[in-house]
Amino acid sequence: MANLEAACKATHQMNLRFVLKAVSVDSRISDPAIATSECLKAIFLNYGNHPFDLVKDSMMILEKQFGTFALRETKQMPGMLDWFGWCTWDAFYTEVNPQGIKDGLMSLSQGGTPARFLLIDDGWQDTVNEFQKEGEPLVEGTQFGGGLASIKENTKFRRVGNEAKSRASSDLKEFISDIKRSFDLKYVYVWHALLGYWGGLVPNGLGTKSYDPKLRYPTQIPEYLAHLKDMPMVSMEKYLASQGVDGVKVDAQNILETISAGLGGRVSLARKFQQALERSIAANFKDNSIICCMCQSTDSIYQSKQSAVSRASDDFYPEDPTTQAQHVAAVAFNSIFLGELFIPDWDMFYSLHDSAEFHAVARAVGGCGVYVSDRPGQHDFKILQRLVLPDGSILRAKYAGRPSRDCLFTDPVKDGKSLLKIWNLNKCTGVVGIFNCQGRWPSTKKAGRVAANSELSGQVSPADVEYFEEVYNEELEFAAIGVMNMYNSGEPWSQLRVGVVKYMLWGKEQVCSGHTPRQSPSLVP
Repeated sequence: MANLEAACKATHQMNLRFVLKAVSVDSRISDPAIATSECLKAIFLNYGNHPFDLVKDSMMILEKQFGTFALRETKQMPGMLDWFGWCTWDAFYTEVNPQGIKDGLMSLSQGGTPARFLLIDDGWQDTVNEFQKEGEPLVEGTQFGGGLASIKENTKFRRVGNEAKSRASSDLKEFISDIKRSFDLKYVYVWHALLGYWGGLVPNGLGTKSYDPKLRYPTQIPEYLAHLKDMPMVSMEKYLASQGVDGVKVDAQNILETISAGLGGRVSLARKFQQALERSIAANFKDNSIICCMCQSTDSIYQSKQSAVSRASDDFYPEDPTTQAQHVAAVAFNSIFLGELFIPDWDMFYSLHDSAEFHAVARAVGGCGVYVSDRPGQHDFKILQRLVLPDGSILRAKYAGRPSRDCLFTDPVKDGKSLLKIWNLNKCTGVVGIFNCQGRWPSTKKAGRVAANSELSGQVSPADVEYFEEVYNEELEFAAIGVMNMYNSGEPWSQLRVGVVKYMLWGKEQVCSGHTPRQSPSLVP
């Protein structure tokens, strides 16, 4: 390995070529009950002059070699990607409730940026937590020891006992039907962990005993693992679909590597769960409607044949100024690899926050879904209205946003001098976002937290946009700027050629007046 590493470095230095090295470890690793004396496919090595072509070509080769995963362009894209969304997590955390959800949807709608996609995050499920006494406030971290008591919603989302005269919804189905009708929601997703909840299933419970849960000990907390032939997620997703839910965010997928001993190893176990998960999504939802989370290990990545949206970083942490710039840089660099297999999910953010516009511009150039986690009534609509059209749709770029070529071997977070440029394409134009990710994010709330370098300089040009030849029209002699009050202003253009200029807004194609090469077209509204 050491000699090979030296050879790789020499190749890069002498030929100015990009070298991609991928290591594939035997799938039975992490199970001491199974031993092997050889590994026939230990290393994949490729090289080329174009870094993004190199990754794409390499993933195409590996797809054919392994046959266990699929490339992004072959997958069905969930419809929620093109609509503005709201997630309940940072708005309420586990205290999410029906009235709070209605308040949040109402305030976004009244501000002219209606959410058409809702993600009900952790806090809706029927769980038991032995580390938290009833009536006590949640202590951060204790939820990871909680277990799922049943696949149905908790009492916040359904009537119980003598509440028959209450105006509250009778169950999750009625609540979802109500908010879809009242707020014109197109998609409602809910969150759950791969094994049901963070701590798996409650053993011997009335709502879980049919899954025959078995106690297993990971490195941190005990998990109750369902029998592989009847996983709770399959029943849960069937139940959720019956309640009007359109899709799911499936979290904590990486827990499998800690409980795989005696089950054939982590890769084998991940493959079984991923196949079961994707079968369940296909059977219960219409739209390949899944967001995968905590799934960045290759155990999961190389088993994903259908899942099309995957988190590409750690969470958005609104209270930690040290993570804001890191978040954007991490997603951009991770997207070089993940973007060949998935639409990278950038996570939600606050629109009313010191780093709000920083995150908003990153989403605009990221080619990803756009959703916030604002508390009801706490929004910056000047920012949101540059991301969201009045009908709730968004202007999403074509590919995964990735660093420009001259940024690939710099450190835009710590070297104190480098800017991060993220490029993408639209249907007829290119777009580049330029970010200063150096140091901590300056906070207006806490004194002393300032960026390492408040001002940096650099260069930007059309050459920073890869594959620009896909959209470039040399006959045109005007700049197609587009909708100037939007961050990704050029995305609405659907056709640009001499004599015809078309654009898409609010789901309808419209045509500007004709022109000659030396005449500007009519301004886009």
